[in-house]
Amino acid sequence: MLKVQEIRELIKLIDQSSIDEFVYENEGSKIKMKKTGSVTIAAAQPAGQTVSVEPQTVPVESVVVPAAAVQEVKQEAPKAEPVVEENTENLHKITSPMVGTFYASPSPDADPYVTAGSKVSKDSIVCIVEAMKLFNEIEAEVNGEIVEVLVKNGQLVEYGQPLFLVKPE
Repeated sequence: MLKVQEIRELIKLIDQSSIDEFVYENEGSKIKMKKTGSVTIAAAQPAGQTVSVEPQTVPVESVVVPAAAVQEVKQEAPKAEPVVEENTENLHKITSPMVGTFYASPSPDADPYVTAGSKVSKDSIVCIVEAMKLFNEIEAEVNGEIVEVLVKNGQLVEYGQPLFLVKPE
């Protein structure tokens, strides 16, 4: 059975991904997670037993907040930054093959595998994507030059999300 911390990590990953439903079975245990709107519901039970978890909607009117806890919150509209459109038609995108955490280097104290301007061959390792404690080395897939690194070290990435732009040779 998974530890509580591992289940919490799974819930975070599922919640931040575009996956709507996730089922995990191992050694007689089953975990099923379903997203409805912005709520993730998780249920764990031994295999062979059926537990149904239905999403529940809580009306906003039924939430009671003590007057002392209410503070005025001021929000500024985010400032729009100018978007620079680059010609990416002839650039190759290296995408994430899975949902996980992006790491630019093999260890926290090591230099990144690649940076903008690095030359790569199709079997060059460009990063690691960690999913469920497994570290998966991602290869460049093409010969060329890294034009841009699209994600930050430690950032959660989704399946198919572009990680790098490469100018093929």
